[in-house]
This record gives sequence, C-alpha cells and structure tokens, in this order.
Amino acid sequence: MTSELAKDITVQVEKSRKIYLVSACLVGLACRYNGKHKEDKVVRSILQEAKLIPVCPEQVGGLPTPRSPAEIVNGSGEDVLKNQARVVNVKGEDVTEFFIKGAFQVLEMARMTGCEGAILKEKSPSCGVRKIYDGSFNGVLRKGKGVTAALLSKERIEVVSENDIRKTYIRD
Repeated sequence: MTSELAKDITVQVEKSRKIYLVSACLVGLACRYNGKHKEDKVVRSILQEAKLIPVCPEQVGGLPTPRSPAEIVNGSGEDVLKNQARVVNVKGEDVTEFFIKGAFQVLEMARMTGCEGAILKEKSPSCGVRKIYDGSFNGVLRKGKGVTAALLSKERIEVVSENDIRKTYIRD
C-alpha cells in the first residue's frame, strides 16, 4: 500500500498533478525544533513537478521555532490520540496539546485541499511514519508513528516517508 503511493508520487506525478502534503522541513523550510531544515533533494525535485503543500504540524499547533526537542513518552502517536501517551520536551514540559492541535490542523488542510496523501519526515514525533524516538532523549528509535502521521492514517489519508520516496524514485 505505501509503496503504491510512493510510486504514484515519483513516477506519475508529472501526468497527474495530484496534491500531496509534505513536511515543510523536507522542502527546505527552516521549521524544525532547532530552527533548521532537513531538505531532501529527491522530495524537493518532486516539488518542481507536483502540487506539494508544505506543512509543519508543530508550528500550526502553536509551537515556536526554534523550540525544545520533544519525544513521545510511553507509546506512539496512536497512543497520544487515545490519551494513553504524552509528548514531552527535553525540559520535561508536556507539549501534547500542541502536537494534537497541529495534527488536527493538518488533517483539516488535507480535507480542504483534497490531497491524495502525505510525504512526512521520518523519526519526528509529529510526522514519523514508521519510526519515532522512544522518549528517553538518548537517540533510541522504536517502531511507531508520530501524532500527525497516526491521525492522517486513521482518517485513511496515506502517509509515506522521505525514505519511501527515495527508494521508489531511485529504483524506478
């Protein structure tokens, strides 16, 4: 399922001109917690051919840039949405409400634009598609989705990471 979206984005994009949401940091916008970006040249090249709408759930949720790094503690994005886990920053502050608000704002953008899916930044507590940090702030990854990726998936909006796009783009 995920590889089909990645293939659609990377192979058919010049024909389809479909709309996709994309983590703003992946297209070069300096919105990450440290005030920098994580531009991905393959994702950025798709911007030249497709309608990509940059989003940063943490910013639209009300967090500033730069901001303290945050991780999901005791669960995943799905657990945060069920109020069974929290998002906490490195200072120990609970920032869950900002992550939930941002996720719902991005969902609203997805609905307003009729997007086909989203290309999200892996490992992010908002956007991680398959991996997120474990909440220890020690750089340990574990399986799981970020809050926004979990909400979009729950609402049947397909999500892929920049890694999925690179693998499909390079292979095809």
